Amino acid sequence: MHRLSKVLLACVFVCVTSACAQQKEPAQEKSEHEHAETFEPLTQPIKVQLMKRDGKETGFIEVSESASEGVDIRVSAHDLPPGLLAFHIHETGRCKRPDFESAGAHFNPAQKEHGFNNPKGHHAGDLPNIEVGADGKVDVIVNAPDVTLHKNSKFSLLDQDGSAFIIHEKQDDDLTNPSGNSGDRMVCGALSNDGKS
Repeated sequence: MHRLSKVLLACVFVCVTSACAQQKEPAQEKSEHEHAETFEPLTQPIKVQLMKRDGKETGFIEVSESASEGVDIRVSAHDLPPGLLAFHIHETGRCKRPDFESAGAHFNPAQKEHGFNNPKGHHAGDLPNIEVGADGKVDVIVNAPDVTLHKNSKFSLLDQDGSAFIIHEKQDDDLTNPSGNSGDRMVCGALSNDGKS
């Protein structure tokens, strides 16, 4: 009889333990599922075609959220004059030839002045000069720490009228308003607010 009680007690223990384990599994699955939903998918790079004033295609830009800060901008272009050239983000996603003035001023939601060396600057759309090789080509990644691709931010490149990427004919002096004495707009790439070129 004593032995039978031990066997029954062991069976009850096994059944209770098994039932508890089965109850925990769905809760564990739910927790893992909820955890997976909290992560946003990584933003795929947005590709923007670049064009010159004569309408000829001259390369592309790829824009993606940076793993560290802001956005990373890959500039891959050809048939450009060698040397340092100013590169900026402008406030409107339009590239109307021949002067690209349709792109508006620099992207500047914080209403600052131009240039990294300006004590009252810099525009969110101010970027470092890019260096074009003797072969007229450039392929470089530039970080823009003050902008985003998230539409709910005033610093978003995907706002209502989009934005544009402009390469100028001269280098930026990083100080002079409104665009660092960088000369005419030579190349333009338009980014619409739906993330298309």
